[in-house]
Amino acid sequence: MPGYETTAAAREVLRHSTAHVLAQAVTDLWPGARYAIGPPIEDGFYYDFELPGGARFSEDDLGRIEGRMREIVAEDQPFVREEHTIAEGLALFADQPYKVEIIEGVGEAAEAEGVGEGVVSAYRNSDRFVDLCRGPHVASTGKLGHFKLTKVAAAYWRGDERRPQLQRIYGTAWESEGALAAYLHRLEEAEKRDHRRLGSELDLFHFPPEIGGGLPVFHPKGGLIRKLMEDFSREEHAKAGYEFVYTPHLAKSTLFEISGHLGWYKDGMYPPMEMEGATYYPKPMNCPMHILIYKSRQRSYRELPLRLFEFGTVYRFERSGVLNGLLRVRGFAQDDSHIFCTPDQLAGELADLLSFVLSILRAFGLEDFEAELATRPEKFVGDPTEWDTATAALREAAESAGIDFVVAEGEGAFYAPKIDVHVKDAIGRRWQVSTLQVDLQMPQRFDMEFVGSDNTRHRPYMIHRALFGSVERFFAILLEHYAGQLPVWLSPVQVSVLPVRSDHQLYADSVASALRAQGLRVDVVPADEQLGGRIRRAKMEKVPFVAVVGDEDLANSTVGVNSVGSTRPERGVALVDFVSRVVEADRSHSVKG
Repeated sequence: MPGYETTAAAREVLRHSTAHVLAQAVTDLWPGARYAIGPPIEDGFYYDFELPGGARFSEDDLGRIEGRMREIVAEDQPFVREEHTIAEGLALFADQPYKVEIIEGVGEAAEAEGVGEGVVSAYRNSDRFVDLCRGPHVASTGKLGHFKLTKVAAAYWRGDERRPQLQRIYGTAWESEGALAAYLHRLEEAEKRDHRRLGSELDLFHFPPEIGGGLPVFHPKGGLIRKLMEDFSREEHAKAGYEFVYTPHLAKSTLFEISGHLGWYKDGMYPPMEMEGATYYPKPMNCPMHILIYKSRQRSYRELPLRLFEFGTVYRFERSGVLNGLLRVRGFAQDDSHIFCTPDQLAGELADLLSFVLSILRAFGLEDFEAELATRPEKFVGDPTEWDTATAALREAAESAGIDFVVAEGEGAFYAPKIDVHVKDAIGRRWQVSTLQVDLQMPQRFDMEFVGSDNTRHRPYMIHRALFGSVERFFAILLEHYAGQLPVWLSPVQVSVLPVRSDHQLYADSVASALRAQGLRVDVVPADEQLGGRIRRAKMEKVPFVAVVGDEDLANSTVGVNSVGSTRPERGVALVDFVSRVVEADRSHSVKG
């Protein structure tokens, strides 16, 4: 069909069809296997299985399964749609308990809605294999073929750890061999860039089991990178009129009852602590405490907008199965800002906020943006007029920022519309980072007010804004985007000075002193081992500049320079010129409007 090769919808059909072929191959190879669900996902598909007799897949089985899949593709079996009553469906899949549960759910829903018994559809692509499915599918298995099975993982039925644990096979499928090869190359690149591996190799952070899952510690070099990120952010926030606040790590349950977090997010919060007749929780969000700062005294319209900012650590009990290095942790620092403004300031404030967000992201070398505007869902709370005002203001902000955006109709939270900013990294992966959300409930729940120019009380608007999202996650994104080779201004060591022999040590120290006098971060590596080994180690540690000093350099006040991106070393570079070059590289990051 026209556009089949590139449209997202067509790829989804292709991947879902390939998932069916995977299920058919597994049931051929393991008679009696039970198959659960096999949806398309971003860049691929998966299928969940329960093998007979408690058997388990291994990674070695993937090649064998792929081989059977290719035989099914070569047979060019047609996908044939069937429709069945609930009773017929239950009979058809009587030996497949996971399908039976799905069919029973369809029947119960139909009965609850008063639309009769209900109907289920299935797709048959051989006399031996039929799968419960809404479709659509490609015309026949012969239309498939550009696929690869990638890994085996554990998965609970319907994501519930109280239900049976199944085995999940992941795969990817594309419209051409070239598209598949390009994706597999991206996977290979992603593995090289994995921040967990880089964190270990570069001695930046780790996750001590004695502390607990999802709770990282940052080593001196990683801690320095965090400090540089946070210091830069604080400086820019100060210039933009933000005021800095600090809040505690836990609070009484009454605060989270007022905010609604105990009603909405209790399952994701750490358990309570009972002390002196009160119940305390580690905070999952900073916003209730920022609201209390606002409410600490009466506010006038002359004080608004009030922009409060904090690197506030929050705690959320993520299930162990979803923890993922620094990308998904249980304790993390949000660069949290809450802006309180008058209704007539909302549109302008959101536009300025989004412009500020993009400028900071650009300063970290991220340039490829797109945004998603999530609007009012079917079930919501609050005044529809306020929803419309907030959504229009968010749309206006996205349009004025000149950023590409899509509207996700009905996908806002039940209490607020929002803009999510996504970035693409160096290998084309899409990451959601910053969020701007107009909260229509917190001001009411906390009875927030300001005194207007008419000397009467009014309700302020409240904007939640996370820029990095969390420091930990943004750290991981940057590490993977740059493959560990961070920009000079973020590198924990910017220059390694290597004396060729021990009698060059004093000159090496003077080179380091000249660099440090400019505020640069330098180490001197003594001539305790061969020069080549020290140069290789500095490059493995991702040091941007390696300065080698020998006899001629000592005589002429020069250095030899190995720098990132250069094709060969430079000799005889005047020390003053080298210092100027590193200073320029250190200060080259800039906030672009």
